[in-house]
Amino acid sequence: MRLASRRFLSVSPMFQPRYGADCQTAAFPDRPRFGSAPPTRYCDGVTEQHQAGSLHTADSGAPARPGYPGADLGRPATGHGAIAGSGRRIGAIFIDWILCTFIVLALIRPSRASVEYWTLLVFGVQDYVLTALTGFTIGKRLLQIRVVRLDGKLVGLGWGLLRTVLLLLAVPALLVNRDLRGLHDRAANTAVVRH
Repeated sequence: MRLASRRFLSVSPMFQPRYGADCQTAAFPDRPRFGSAPPTRYCDGVTEQHQAGSLHTADSGAPARPGYPGADLGRPATGHGAIAGSGRRIGAIFIDWILCTFIVLALIRPSRASVEYWTLLVFGVQDYVLTALTGFTIGKRLLQIRVVRLDGKLVGLGWGLLRTVLLLLAVPALLVNRDLRGLHDRAANTAVVRH
């Protein structure tokens, strides 16, 4: 299948002087030719890659992976056990943070300047204990998501501590891969799934 048969421009006009000027001339003889570059084989390479399946399969020889988070982990695309979306995760953290703030204000009553530090401490403790022992925090329970280990076991105290420390550092949790697992989840061999 040729690009010309579908009336696609092989490359944008900006790049035509360098790539594909001959393809444009062959495909669209009535259009003006941009630039004075000698003919190239750019379009033929793109067409060959398209016929081979995709750019990824042509380069690596491996079949393309399914395009949803958790496919590489054997998780379903939707429903129970599917990787939880970012919205639910952020919502669960927000709920947990608000509850921890209320606990700090009601029970500890620190000075106004230190409320955030106490809230961070209470948040860290509740996240560690509840995640390690149950896989849930209150926010996660309300939004029907859960932290699970990939081997099917409970998160446990050791892995829960590592995961919580990296979560509290914030940046590792933001470095997510295609399975929506932050560095804290990858380090603890966990994933956040729908429950």
